[in-house]
Amino acid sequence: MNNPLLQDNVLPPFADIKAEHMVPALEQTLSDVRAGIEQITRAPSFNYQGVLKTREELEDRLQQVWSPIGHLNGVMNSPEIREAHSRGLELLTEYYTEVGQNPELFEAYRAVHESPEFADLEQAQKKVVENALRDFRLSGIDLPEAQQQRYSELAREISALNSKFNNNVLDATQAWRKDVSEEALKGVPETAKALMRQAAEREALEGYLLTLDAPCYLAIMTYCDDRELRREMYLAYGTRASDRGPNAGEFENSQVMQDLMTARREQSRLLGFDNYAELSVARKMARSADEVLQFLENLADRSKGPAKQEYATLCAFAREHNGPDTLEPWDTAYYSEKLKKAAFDISQEELRPYFPAPRVLEGMFEVVRRLFDVEIEKDDSMPVWHEDVLTFEIRRGGTTIARFYVDLYARQNKRGGAWMDDCRVRRTMLSGGLQLPVAYLTCNFSGPVGDDPALLSHDEVVTLFHEFGHSLHHMMTQVDAAAVSGINGVAWDAVELPSQFMENFCWQAESLAFISGHYQGGEALPEDMLEKLLKARNFNAAMMMVRQLEFALFDFRLHVEFDPAIDNQIAAVIEKVRQDVAVVRPPEEYAFQHGFSHIFGGGYAAGYYSYKWAEVLSADAFSKFLEDGIFNRQTGEKFLATILEKGGSEDAMDLFVAFRGREPEVEALLRQDGIAA
Repeated sequence: MNNPLLQDNVLPPFADIKAEHMVPALEQTLSDVRAGIEQITRAPSFNYQGVLKTREELEDRLQQVWSPIGHLNGVMNSPEIREAHSRGLELLTEYYTEVGQNPELFEAYRAVHESPEFADLEQAQKKVVENALRDFRLSGIDLPEAQQQRYSELAREISALNSKFNNNVLDATQAWRKDVSEEALKGVPETAKALMRQAAEREALEGYLLTLDAPCYLAIMTYCDDRELRREMYLAYGTRASDRGPNAGEFENSQVMQDLMTARREQSRLLGFDNYAELSVARKMARSADEVLQFLENLADRSKGPAKQEYATLCAFAREHNGPDTLEPWDTAYYSEKLKKAAFDISQEELRPYFPAPRVLEGMFEVVRRLFDVEIEKDDSMPVWHEDVLTFEIRRGGTTIARFYVDLYARQNKRGGAWMDDCRVRRTMLSGGLQLPVAYLTCNFSGPVGDDPALLSHDEVVTLFHEFGHSLHHMMTQVDAAAVSGINGVAWDAVELPSQFMENFCWQAESLAFISGHYQGGEALPEDMLEKLLKARNFNAAMMMVRQLEFALFDFRLHVEFDPAIDNQIAAVIEKVRQDVAVVRPPEEYAFQHGFSHIFGGGYAAGYYSYKWAEVLSADAFSKFLEDGIFNRQTGEKFLATILEKGGSEDAMDLFVAFRGREPEVEALLRQDGIAA
């Protein structure tokens, strides 16, 4: 079989890659990589080039095979790709666990670290060695053989459970659908209804097709006058993959979560940690689990009072406008939008015509040009996986320094949410050439309707800037060692700094002037609408703060406290957290945790706090731009040089201090959100 994944391609040949290519390509590449690792360990002496650069070359080839497999599983899911991806995860987990416990390879790294050569290495190279030695120890290199074997079994089990959790959520999301008449959609904007009608037509249905995909779900929850329909969708969404709701017991994640938490706890204890939260923090910017809990609880203490006041205002508004005496969770977004409209005379739907996707992209690229002196141009030579995908290159001084893909719109068999991932990492190859970084930027916005461009809500504009911040972190790096290049090797609780930093430009009059432009006439957002948008920025900010803290505290406390001997502990922990911080309490049948893919299916286990941690970093960093001017070139160049270009080559706190001149202060976030007194 002529396997495109085994060919030497600058970029993945997506049109040629089939599900049947995936596992054979991984098996062949892993066999080659294992042989190469064995050669490394048999060398008569060890140096950086022979050990670390050789391994980097081997594993970059492996990443070039795996990257398109993982990506296609997210954006073009099918039973065949899912099966291949699941098997691929097993193979990769087995390899990385095995190599993490390879005593000969560990000794080779230790020899490099203890050699006279180490003192002469570049900072990034030293960090690669130090991180690798840390990761060897966190992979169980010091454990007795029987415990090493058990660690390996647990790693495979955890990987399989992560995949199963995500598959269950995707299946549960796609299992619920409802064909409704136009009468049921009173209050829903025409743009959203057009997409629902388009979805129905694709399936030869008469009415309007409702699904649990984010654009549809949010449109109903925010605008639909039919309270019972809002309730129905709220419970369908909030009981996905659980033993409750309309698809009770199908694709259920209850046992998956229990098994996953049990395995994580055992794995962390094998390594000498009391709980998984301590193991998680060992690789992060936060210094201890206690520091994380204190950070979250401090924010909760500062935010809950203002959040209660906001909620009381919302309830009073609803009662005054013929709403229910008691607001239910499926009423909150609906009446919040109405209150926002009444208070500021602005709504997301009114803003959409001023944010056509092509104009927003152009404006976003202009922000980056002004900040970092780079040009972004279309690159139609890049192979794509779907006709919606856009492709670009970044140039500096006329030289191409990176490329990226943009996949903006929701569609069937595409995982929900928004994310950035790496396709290629910047590194110096053994041949001496430079491999340029390449990023995937994926969102799930409502697509174009008819001949009109996709019109984004301002919230979606913020999401796009967020993911582009991650992409810039990966692409603007000047580090040539793959393990700490771009987003690699960056402490997980600092990795959101560039993404949340970029969000700020969606709230500045100077940048909104060219990010916005009416899809028909091209005129920028009118001054009165701009003023209303900016005034409304912190609307219900404290309620949103405590909602995020609810997620973060649930995640972290669960990973600190979990004990498999305690029945129904996962539900008990989230209930206790809600008692402590929530102002909007869901009904008993709500089972949000069964769909919480960030912590049960992704990389945020005992790390969801990272969003708030990094929000503090980004708010504090952006306050420097507010002091100097948001497009001050010297400040932009300093942010580029100390944060974006450095990747994971230095400790995150050291890099922040290099930019800001001091450690971060939580007051910056509270001021930004209008919560600080």
